[in-house]
Amino acid sequence: MTDERYQDQEFIEYVVKALVDHPEEVKVSRKVDEMGVLITLDVHQEDMGMVIGREGMTAKSLRTLLRVIGAKNNARVNLKINEPEGSTRGHHREERSEDRADVLAEESPETGSMTAEYHREPAPALVKRTLDDVMNDIRL
Repeated sequence: MTDERYQDQEFIEYVVKALVDHPEEVKVSRKVDEMGVLITLDVHQEDMGMVIGREGMTAKSLRTLLRVIGAKNNARVNLKINEPEGSTRGHHREERSEDRADVLAEESPETGSMTAEYHREPAPALVKRTLDDVMNDIRL
């Protein structure tokens, strides 16, 4: 098996190694199937917070940038971040009412590692109102 390097794989490895405290433990693998390209990321247990970021914003940004790279190459690219061995994060359902998001963690049968899915409730429907209606509400 040859260790071919691809632009998307090298990009993620470079960025994540710059973010974490244990760059020597960053492992990036790449798999192509009928659904597109799957980049899988493994990091040291202590570095998960840096990779995920506050409210998942760093992980979301990495995924967005990978999609841009994929679009440039006519490919669909996804990022999977494996839960490190021995981690206690994500072993239960966590509810956050302030942003109405549920985090569900489950163990992958193939690898035994934890993966998380985020589920959001749809935003309430917006009601169109006239400027006069709004002004009347303000005056009350």
